[in-house]
Amino acid sequence: MFIILLISLSVFSVISIYNLFTAPELKRVTQPSDNRSFVSVLIPARNEERNIEKCIKGILVQDYQDKEIIVLDDNSTDNTYNLASSFVTSDVKVLKGKQLLTDWLGKNWACHQLAQEAKGDYLLFVDADVELTPEVISSAVYELEKSNVTLLSIFPTQIIKSFGEHLIVPLMNWLLLTFLPLRFVYSSSSKAIVAANGQFMLWRKDDYFKIGGNEKVKNKVVEDMELARLAKQNKLKVKTMLGGKLVFCRMYESFNQAYNGFTKNFFAGFLLPSFSFLTIILFLLIAFVLPFIFLMPPVYSFILIALILITRISVSIASNQNFFINVLLHPVQMLFMFWIGIISLIKFKTKKLVWKQRKL
Repeated sequence: MFIILLISLSVFSVISIYNLFTAPELKRVTQPSDNRSFVSVLIPARNEERNIEKCIKGILVQDYQDKEIIVLDDNSTDNTYNLASSFVTSDVKVLKGKQLLTDWLGKNWACHQLAQEAKGDYLLFVDADVELTPEVISSAVYELEKSNVTLLSIFPTQIIKSFGEHLIVPLMNWLLLTFLPLRFVYSSSSKAIVAANGQFMLWRKDDYFKIGGNEKVKNKVVEDMELARLAKQNKLKVKTMLGGKLVFCRMYESFNQAYNGFTKNFFAGFLLPSFSFLTIILFLLIAFVLPFIFLMPPVYSFILIALILITRISVSIASNQNFFINVLLHPVQMLFMFWIGIISLIKFKTKKLVWKQRKL
């Protein structure tokens, strides 16, 4: 058992250290003077009255001038539409979303409608809870063109405030940066090596429609990953980056929101058979918790714990998260990872996933 855990945790620590030093991170770039590509910033919004004004304001102050903003109110039951409508100008459009079709999931339907309205050469899908510094669009367009990619996706730096959020939200970047060398998403053509985040996705419009857009994945829960896989299947380049000090998001504002959000995405994102998924999360629980129980000789446990700490600290620094809190809460986070995985699998298989008052 010690040898298996030693090899596994050594590999994971090497990947996390590699990501610490090589993971692509969006850097501040001033808009090139000859860049005139028109960007459609597309915001799907359902019950986002707490975020929509701040989101739109953040896009309006972008130093990238050649853009339009289209907000689609996805049948909200709150004041989202009225708040967004107060920003309407010649460059800001707010749409009332059409009724959800039976064979579509909500966000895919919203993004599809937005794309149909867009005039830009590039489509930038941004979630309403994402916060952008003024240079983000310029920097993202520059990066997309410099790297010659079809899709540039960014994992925002997560804003984590409450104790409940600290128990769950850091798991996203831990899963991303412990097991996947992020640079390989760009350098490898394999569709198996893929990562994308629907919170920020910048597309070349022609390529987005070429692969079928959100219509192609209309009934997929984790549509961002599916779209990235589609792009790679069509021999198109994808680049995934960290938001660094430019792109931020507070995904959830409580334990319950974080729990429900991760339950929705966890199993669906792995794209594995149920048994394989359960085997993996059980192994991860054992590998990342067992050493702390000291069932092995102390020297063995200390070696494994050191590797776990290296992983957690490396991922936390790369993600701009508090490594002390992540280390302190590590065993509890792992227990929640395992439990959420089981619940996610059960709800997915029994079709009981619910998000924003909609059954998925």
